[in-house]
Amino acid sequence: MSRRILLVLLAGAAVCLVPWTVYLAHTLPDRYDTGQWRAAWVGFDVALLLCFAAGAWLGLRRRRAAVPLLSATAALLCCDAWFDVMLGWTSDERWASVALAVFVEIPVAVVLALAARRLLSTAIPQRTVTLRDIELRDDPRYQRVTGELPATAEQVARNTGLKRAEVAECLKTLQDNGFVRRGRKGEWVSLPQDLREPKPEDYTGEARERVTAFLDAKYENEVALLSWAASHRDEFGPWATAQRTSTRLTEDEFRELDAEYRELINRYCRRRRRPAASEQELSVRFYAFPPPEAVPS
Repeated sequence: MSRRILLVLLAGAAVCLVPWTVYLAHTLPDRYDTGQWRAAWVGFDVALLLCFAAGAWLGLRRRRAAVPLLSATAALLCCDAWFDVMLGWTSDERWASVALAVFVEIPVAVVLALAARRLLSTAIPQRTVTLRDIELRDDPRYQRVTGELPATAEQVARNTGLKRAEVAECLKTLQDNGFVRRGRKGEWVSLPQDLREPKPEDYTGEARERVTAFLDAKYENEVALLSWAASHRDEFGPWATAQRTSTRLTEDEFRELDAEYRELINRYCRRRRRPAASEQELSVRFYAFPPPEAVPS
């Protein structure tokens, strides 16, 4: 569904609900006896319970599917608070309903909504590699600086042998381009980014040549890295794995596979904010392409 169609549907629904709400306000009785009262409220609470349980499970597994579930749970809590207060206003327990809504249901709903927002804001930024990124990659100073992180600027200067002002300039440039950030205690950390390959046809002249040379060098390095890994495969112990398969997919299914892989990488890149004693840096690659016999010569 396109964004324009969705906006039209949302705006149309809002407009249609105006006369309907006015109609209900003038026609509905103040009191109404109904059946299945117990089943309705027990069923609602069961749904709320399942939302909490599913949210806890998805949160433990660090799945981004927790975002819509947390939002839905927050909405259900607000609905629960509204109907508890409104339907119990004439009863002796109305103030207990008000207290439950004000001090429990609404605050928990706000916490869940903020948690969903935080999960969205911690997604790995996705963008296409720019000429500025290529310049940074070609400058060995930036590779040396990022290789020392997390660390303070003083520690980076001491470990790399670069001048303090030079390190500060590199970190500022990297920060402006979204590659690093400074923590509250002055320590700089690297930020993962989902960088897409640039397309040479989007550029002209020297810029196109620069992008083409960057892509050629990138894949030469990838081939060299893969060859090195294959020749040293018996030296990694439990710190290496490899799988390959062949399958037949539609383009939509392939895009879904790509999206799920990126979500998995995003989840593990955000797993910890601080280094762990037993962690090990790993080079992770994912390639999917038609085999040679499927590509027209």
